[in-house]
Amino acid sequence: MAVGPDYRYTTNAPGWGRTATADAAAVDAGLRAYMLRVYNWMASGLLLTAIVALAVVEVPAVRDLFWQTAQTPSGRLVASPTILWYVAAFSPLAFVLVLSFGYNRLSKSTSQALFWAFAACMGASLSNLAFRYTGASIASTFFITAGMYAAVSLYGYTTKADLTRMGSFLMMGLIGLILAGIVNMFLASSALQFAISVIGVLVFLGLTAYDTQRIKADYIEYSYAEGTDEAGKRSVMDALGLYLNFINMFQFLLQLVGVRQSSD
Repeated sequence: MAVGPDYRYTTNAPGWGRTATADAAAVDAGLRAYMLRVYNWMASGLLLTAIVALAVVEVPAVRDLFWQTAQTPSGRLVASPTILWYVAAFSPLAFVLVLSFGYNRLSKSTSQALFWAFAACMGASLSNLAFRYTGASIASTFFITAGMYAAVSLYGYTTKADLTRMGSFLMMGLIGLILAGIVNMFLASSALQFAISVIGVLVFLGLTAYDTQRIKADYIEYSYAEGTDEAGKRSVMDALGLYLNFINMFQFLLQLVGVRQSSD
């Protein structure tokens, strides 16, 4: 028998405000911890990619697996890819498809292992940049990309504006970039390539802000329990999306400002 009002559903109940505040604080703390884990995965993947790319370029025994190289009289390396490089170049797509479509069947440890393998193959694939651009321009472009990426990701995390409507336009832009890139493989137009690079940087800047806000919103909605397989797998997938945004932005920016190796 009820002996008084049910305070569970009244906003003026004693302690109600304190409970709501405590719940909000717990969600906020969980969100910060989750985002930190996502960015740790992303940064670790980028570091592995850089280490593998450097090893492929600088360690002769490793380089010979991926590149057939010859040195010009000026000391510049001229390289042609081996079959293994082509495998490394196309395998990241396979990893992304497996992680995306096999998400529900994969365990946390399997998802993490696939992410590491993906990052390593991407490093081998990106080793071709060292034969096209100077090391100094690659390094400077990386730091420029990191600064731009951090700024726009922070915007996506803190802004009150709803960025969800950007998603469809950005995806249309991404599809347009892919189609334009395919067309330019046959046209070899420098003007079209410049336009593709500029639009590519803008698209992936937008996707970074959009994805950051989406990750934040998804966590607030679902509040993945810390330590569960779901939280572990979700953080890997979210890191993968942010990683791809960074890598693509870096490559488009390098096409714009990178200094090419001098030809003999």
